[in-house]
Amino acid sequence: MNVTELLVFILYLVFMLAIGLWFFLRSRGGGEKEYFLGGRQMGAWVSALSAGASDMSAWVLMGLPASIYASGMGQTWIAIGLFIGYTLSWLVEAPRLRAFTVVCNDSITIPQYLTNRFFSKSRALQLICAVIFLVAYTVYTASSIKACGTLFNTVLGIDAAAAMYLSALCIIGYTFLGGFDAVCWTDFFQGLLMLGSLLVAPLVALAMLSGGGAVAQAASELPEGYWRLFTGWKDVVSGLGWGLGYFGMPHIIIRFMSIKSQKELGRAARIGISWTFLILTFSVAAGCIGHMFLGGDQESSTVFISMVRAIFSGPWLSILSGLLLSAILAAAMSTADSQLLAASAAFASDVYKPMIRKGKSSDREMLWAGRLVVLAIAVVALLIAANPSSGTIMTLVENAWGIFGAAFGPVIMLSLFWRKFTFAGAVAGIATGAAVDGLWLAFLSGTGIYEIIPGFAAGLAAAWLASRIQGSREDVEELFDRCLAYQD
Repeated sequence: MNVTELLVFILYLVFMLAIGLWFFLRSRGGGEKEYFLGGRQMGAWVSALSAGASDMSAWVLMGLPASIYASGMGQTWIAIGLFIGYTLSWLVEAPRLRAFTVVCNDSITIPQYLTNRFFSKSRALQLICAVIFLVAYTVYTASSIKACGTLFNTVLGIDAAAAMYLSALCIIGYTFLGGFDAVCWTDFFQGLLMLGSLLVAPLVALAMLSGGGAVAQAASELPEGYWRLFTGWKDVVSGLGWGLGYFGMPHIIIRFMSIKSQKELGRAARIGISWTFLILTFSVAAGCIGHMFLGGDQESSTVFISMVRAIFSGPWLSILSGLLLSAILAAAMSTADSQLLAASAAFASDVYKPMIRKGKSSDREMLWAGRLVVLAIAVVALLIAANPSSGTIMTLVENAWGIFGAAFGPVIMLSLFWRKFTFAGAVAGIATGAAVDGLWLAFLSGTGIYEIIPGFAAGLAAAWLASRIQGSREDVEELFDRCLAYQD
């Protein structure tokens, strides 16, 4: 065990908990909107880096570099698809989503927005969304907790299960206490740390290779076809398909809703897109440079960890090593906290308040209902992560990402861009997209096509067909026009 690295990790966790405590003390008089959406007062930098950090979980430091390290540049299509999808979500989806959620009765969750968008009194949509949220986010959170366990076990030799419990306790702590403000501000600092680590480690490793004149030799020792970008149409299509997830990823697009003005949103888009481009570019670089720097005999999932520890191996350099490796902890925690909060918001605002309490719950009661859901989901996610047969970090992320993108992506985009879209179309789109995604994963995953693609297509078709059958309402079309005209 490296004691210096351990101390850096502990200080990092204490800093995260301190942020949660600060916002808990600061907003004790706040209500439901304050806890779940930060009162729509987020600035450009915090919103942009928070959206990016909540998106780029530990897979960007462990999963993607591992894929590039083991399989070559053909895996880069995942990064390309993600960057295209993320850019389009900021430029196309974000401006309308913020305006529409404000006009639609100041909605604070995605299910609430979709229900208000159609003046519906039915709770069917909110219930379906809440169920998908709870299931998918539990799996997604499990991947982040598992990454924390792998990090502590690999770097410090601490038992992986014990490390998962410690990490989960910290994540629950600041999310439970501080809500959306704490999540966004911790994500802001974690986003900076992730970017710094991914910039430093590959560049220093490349400089060390260059200094020894070994770059050409190391590159020549790579497996045949390693640099080949086009390895088959399935890799290209499935990689690009990852970008579809952004249009329906609640814990990311809720950041669009929290920004304090439409003008600030434009600044946030520029910051967020730039940050994501750098993160994805250097994540790919970490994989290929790691292969040249370390050789081909490393465990692929720990290539970033091994590279950092090989570079910064001296007594005092362990401080830098601990700081850079904390980025993996930051990536895992910044995603898990956002997922916990989004799931608790969906349950508290869309199930507990309207269905269980029939609208009679106080702000204080809503806050504690949301906090208890955070606790419950985290416990179940921890049990999944601790199960050795639960799958890899990348597999868990891939499954949760697929169901969110397929279920919510088509419906949210149609609600923002088609004035004749209907409530029946929204219900059909979400149910069909989720069902097809799950069935494809269960029975057709051997085709090599990522399940989000058929799921997204089926959800889009079902939403369009159901809307055409039901027919649009004049008041819903008038609301659509008011949303388009909104300015602040």
